[in-house]
Amino acid sequence: MTILAFDLQLSITIAGVFMSFIVIAWLLAEFKGMKDEIRERMGINNETIKLRLNAFERLTLFSERAGLKNMIARTVYRDQSAAGLHRDLVQNLNEEYDYNLTQQIYVSKEIWNAITKLRDQNIYIINQIAATLPGNASGMDLSKHILEYSLTDKAELNVIVLDAIQYEAKKLLK
Repeated sequence: MTILAFDLQLSITIAGVFMSFIVIAWLLAEFKGMKDEIRERMGINNETIKLRLNAFERLTLFSERAGLKNMIARTVYRDQSAAGLHRDLVQNLNEEYDYNLTQQIYVSKEIWNAITKLRDQNIYIINQIAATLPGNASGMDLSKHILEYSLTDKAELNVIVLDAIQYEAKKLLK
């Protein structure tokens, strides 16, 4: 009788352990489902993360290209007047901004405001420097003055914007 009681107790223990595993597996599945549901409600999924990272990449590229030094380096101004170069620089900056306009839905309001201020500030700087030149100035004269300005402290807002974008992207990946 004691062996039978031992076998019965062992069977009950094994059944209890088996049931515990089933309950734990069920709870884990429920928690995962709840977690997925919360993420779905908050709009957080792999596709959303990919879209936001793509937006950060595009805005990083815009910020790099919008830097005054980089704009001058990319712009061809052979035998061009200062007025022509001025027009081209402002036009290029606006076109790049417009091209990335839709990215604002994937980034925070603060990042998009920083992107807009970068564009506005650089247009303002280009306008101010162009206004100081004589009417017969060459594109080379304008580019030289813009490069000289860009070497001053705090002239390149794009570096600050790039840091902000990198910070937001790192937060997303955590």
